[in-house]
Amino acid sequence: MSDNNERYVIGVDFGTLSGRAVVVRVSDGAELGSAVHEYTHGVIEDVLPGTTVRLGPDWALQSPEDWRDVLRIAVPKALAVAGVAPADVIGIGTDFTACTMLPTTADGAPLSELHPDRPHAWPKLWKHHAAQAQADRINALAAERGEPWLPRYGGKISSEWEFAKGLQALEEDPEIYGLAERWIEAADWIIWQLTGVETRNICTAGYKGIHQDGRYPSQDFLGALNAGFAGFTATLGRELARLGGLAGRLTAQAAQWTRLPEGIAVAVGNVDAHVTAAAADAVRPGQMVAIMGTSTCHIMSSGELAEVPGMCGVVRDGIVPGLWGYEAGQSAVGDIFAWFVETSVPAAYSERAAELGISVHDHLTALAERQEVGAHGLVALDWHGGNRSVLVDHNLSGVIVGQTLATAPEDVYRALIEATAFGARVIVETFEASGVPVEEFIVAGGLLKNRFLMQVYSDVLRRPLSVIGSDQGPALGSAIHAAVAAGAYADITEASAAMGKRTSGAYVPDPRRADAYDRLYAEYRHLHDHFADGGLLHRLRAIRNEATA
Repeated sequence: MSDNNERYVIGVDFGTLSGRAVVVRVSDGAELGSAVHEYTHGVIEDVLPGTTVRLGPDWALQSPEDWRDVLRIAVPKALAVAGVAPADVIGIGTDFTACTMLPTTADGAPLSELHPDRPHAWPKLWKHHAAQAQADRINALAAERGEPWLPRYGGKISSEWEFAKGLQALEEDPEIYGLAERWIEAADWIIWQLTGVETRNICTAGYKGIHQDGRYPSQDFLGALNAGFAGFTATLGRELARLGGLAGRLTAQAAQWTRLPEGIAVAVGNVDAHVTAAAADAVRPGQMVAIMGTSTCHIMSSGELAEVPGMCGVVRDGIVPGLWGYEAGQSAVGDIFAWFVETSVPAAYSERAAELGISVHDHLTALAERQEVGAHGLVALDWHGGNRSVLVDHNLSGVIVGQTLATAPEDVYRALIEATAFGARVIVETFEASGVPVEEFIVAGGLLKNRFLMQVYSDVLRRPLSVIGSDQGPALGSAIHAAVAAGAYADITEASAAMGKRTSGAYVPDPRRADAYDRLYAEYRHLHDHFADGGLLHRLRAIRNEATA
């Protein structure tokens, strides 16, 4: 039951397939109750809901109504589970996948709800990669002109980000583009829904919106890409709100949705990965947090500014005020394992897993764990969803080398796990070679539950792994930000120390396995560098796209 001497905050994490709400005690970060709402529409990849309009390759959309349903369903349910009285809740914070962005009218109405048969009217999810051609042009022109912001993104911006997606909309549906009075990250749109006030957070603007040193790319640059694109930044808002700040107060309508008191504090919007640093009490320089789920995002704070090749961005105040926040990532990790299980595992394996009362993933993991390092004779590239860091090319694709007629599903499954660990090692080594030391590697996210996978990462990275003390990292991090916005703590660092949780050195590398992995990693790097130019993989993708057009 609710303790009248205690205060509580709500954290809401809007993920790829569902939204989660958690009720957190302000004094110590205890998580008292949570609830999950699975999106009705999930990821929209084939046909627009309620229509016969088909989407092209590499499209990924979402429905704003699914997000509202999280507020209506998950938040009240989490309160009921926690036994906390709404009157004792002092604030709410949220986080979102990014870049997930949508076009709206001037008052925030999603164009997808006004023009449901137009693909570009719908929110483009972070994993929408159909704007790679636009990203390539942006990168080429920026490099040609020597745009000063380009090195802040490791030399390339991603097709996942705001400008590539906006340019794609202009060039493929200029009418919808013209109707968009706002282009806004979902992280900020949901805050607009909660407060009635349009705000823009410094995190998404910096990492996904190319906002550096107080400005966006110039109108001259954007106009050189396409004359109609020169005014794009006018739809993005100007004033940026600091993380942990007060975005506004809960409106009467939002209070009705959530069953929370009208007028409580609403924290400035944030990104799921970046807010997780606070949940892991990892907001100090040198602490790299890897949020491992369908994809992996690596974030780290530092007192120094450096140019790291292939990083997703470095933003002043991007994780916590006062420090430079770095981001890198892998476009697919858990998605790769899910793809393999869904498409490539014989029925006999599924039947055996059912007999054992475990998932196919757990069955394959148990079989793979029995092998010695390298016994499968395979090496793979973890590019099934493209490469985010350090090559920044979402038209790359996965590669598996060494298969024979004796190769078994568990061999490939283990090779795919190892490939994602090798990809993480490339990222860590690139940061350190650029003068940004990684002093502690901390893991959060759903894949933390796979102990074998965690040990592989520790062995491959040749370093201890710390782990977050919560399986609801983003939601807990959002709740911590809500506590700061409500005035319970002076800043994010203080709140994180009181409410965040992590276990240091939870996994320690085995020297013998680490040595064996060094040999495999050397082969991974040869393969990585051989296919890095994308020549063959791009041609294969082009042939596929032509055949399925």
